Amino acid sequence: MKPIKLAALALVALVLLGVPPMLKSYGVYLFSYWLVYVIATMGLNLTIGYAGQKSLGHAAFFGIGAYTVAILMKAGFSFWFGLPVAMLGCFTIGLALGFPALRVQTIYLAFATLGFNTAVWLVMRNEEWLTGGTFGINNIARPELFGISLNSPLAYYYFVLGVALLLGAVMWKLLHSPWGKAFTALRDNPIRAESLGVNIQAYTLLSFAIGAVYAGVAGALFASLVEFIEPAPFTIGASIMMYLMVVVGGAGYFLGPLVGAAVGVLLPEWLRFAQGWYLFVFGSSVVALMLWLPDGLLSIPDRLRARRQAREASAARSAAAARMGAAS
Repeated sequence: MKPIKLAALALVALVLLGVPPMLKSYGVYLFSYWLVYVIATMGLNLTIGYAGQKSLGHAAFFGIGAYTVAILMKAGFSFWFGLPVAMLGCFTIGLALGFPALRVQTIYLAFATLGFNTAVWLVMRNEEWLTGGTFGINNIARPELFGISLNSPLAYYYFVLGVALLLGAVMWKLLHSPWGKAFTALRDNPIRAESLGVNIQAYTLLSFAIGAVYAGVAGALFASLVEFIEPAPFTIGASIMMYLMVVVGGAGYFLGPLVGAAVGVLLPEWLRFAQGWYLFVFGSSVVALMLWLPDGLLSIPDRLRARRQAREASAARSAAAARMGAAS
């Protein structure tokens, strides 16, 4: 691994492990909140960045995971029972949502997933007997791990960090397996991928299902983090924000969700010094970023490398032309 990458990973590890203990409770909460969205957008990055599918319904799976765990815990079950149920439910519904992708693509698929998000949100809002409606579900307990209570903000943060690292390792292994190559082939050229033997129908469905599982895990962690859920965090606007996080970080880059979620979650907090103008400053910053770096922040090294290679190629052509001129 290159020294620059090692230094960057060491810096990230230092921030994740060393900074939270020095923060107050709200700062630790923000770091936990950020990691929850890292997990959620990790799954969306698989669907969008690697498989090339357009989805605006990711917040629905985020909400399904949160409500599944909250409802089961209110019924007397533990978090550790609710979590796999939420994952299984999201996987099954994700498979079902993937079927429209077999028929429609690009903007039409985005509208289909948007409609799905709206339908799920309406269930959360109107079915009070199940979800509590606009009153929501409160007093959601935080789990215990091997008899250790995770009630304190710092303990729960390290728990979320451990889950994020575990899911990140699983995603890394997946992307560097034949499955990962099939996903990128599906994104780059579906017709060519099918001609090479890739079952594009199966991998399209799996891209939605696996992405949905990551969102469901994030939703379960979110429910225990905030200890109260209601429909507002799972609207279409939340799905658009998650999509923005993936794009800003860099769709198709492994660490894109880490950077994109920081922009979407932490940057607005850091901009609060602007008081009433902070949303305007945040929006303007994102617009400028997309104009300058349409492929996301993590595309900067690639852009610099491409410019250096272009300069070297131009210099080589000039030198060759000069040699030819001298020889003639």
